[in-house]
Amino acid sequence: MHSSSLLSLATAVPRNRIAQPDAKELGRRAFGGKAPLFERLSSVFDNAGIDNRHLVASPDWYEHGHGWAERNSLYLQAAEQLFEEAASAAIGKAGLVPADIDGVVSVSTTGIATPSLEARVGPRLGLRPDVHRVPLFGLGCAGGVSGLATAARLAAGKPSSRWLFVTVETCSISIRLDSDDPAAVVATALFGDGAAAAVIGNGQPGLAKIGGSAEKLWPDTQRIMGWDIEDPGLAVVFDRAIPPFIERELAPAVAGMLRELKLESGDIARFCCHPGGVKVIDAIETALELPQGELDIERDVLRDFGNMSAPTVLFVLDRLLERGIPERVLMTAFGPGFTCAGLILEAP
Repeated sequence: MHSSSLLSLATAVPRNRIAQPDAKELGRRAFGGKAPLFERLSSVFDNAGIDNRHLVASPDWYEHGHGWAERNSLYLQAAEQLFEEAASAAIGKAGLVPADIDGVVSVSTTGIATPSLEARVGPRLGLRPDVHRVPLFGLGCAGGVSGLATAARLAAGKPSSRWLFVTVETCSISIRLDSDDPAAVVATALFGDGAAAAVIGNGQPGLAKIGGSAEKLWPDTQRIMGWDIEDPGLAVVFDRAIPPFIERELAPAVAGMLRELKLESGDIARFCCHPGGVKVIDAIETALELPQGELDIERDVLRDFGNMSAPTVLFVLDRLLERGIPERVLMTAFGPGFTCAGLILEAP
């Protein structure tokens, strides 16, 4: 099997931008019928480490109830636009045209698209009619790492092939004003929308070499993180145990993944992590015995964009590439399952 390289990376966000204090006031109005619940949890807006987020709908959309059909219609419209924007930028940055792409891996979990997003966007983007398509659903926040790893494995299987990876998430559409679950308020304080795309090439120099990947799935943890499918729409599943679970379980999981990849902890110059929230970032630093503040880019991305689910770790990687990628990086992201996805990147 041939090696693959990251040829380009691009990100995209919707035009609607909201500052966190404004989001808090919007949440207070939107949860008006459940004021005691909101007020009890409203400090999460102040302590989330977020300054701004981008939303696919205008702020007034979130003050009203919406059914599943209306939410998914908005998802399709917004996701197609973000997919096209991110994919076009990534292809252009790689010095390619859409017809050069041999396959597409697309990751999205915040709506349903049948036909899938790359089938909807591919023709107007200019992808070939014979392009290979691999849509992935249900990966949640882990999808940025596991989707990139999937595209890299597929690219590595054929000399000179070029694969496009795109992940789009519209988490804000899942805001549920009818819910009595505290997780609904927490999600309102954390979630933003965005997309990221990358081009992976086989046997070609690029921004970074892509090494092996690994995953850890913990049994009996399905209620830690995910979505419930309900009549009004998706309902977020967030367990308060996530940060302590990470503190307890991440180090042995990473050690196991590194053994599988025939590496040791000393071989990793930096981690590139999905910043699910400030408590999650703190838990990762504690678990891996990193100096406090080591994951500075992760905190910066969370501050500027909030938690966009799967694309967020690619935003972190984009800034890490701008800074200068270290000799060897381990990307990690947690997702529903409960699972941790890992991927090795190396300096070119």
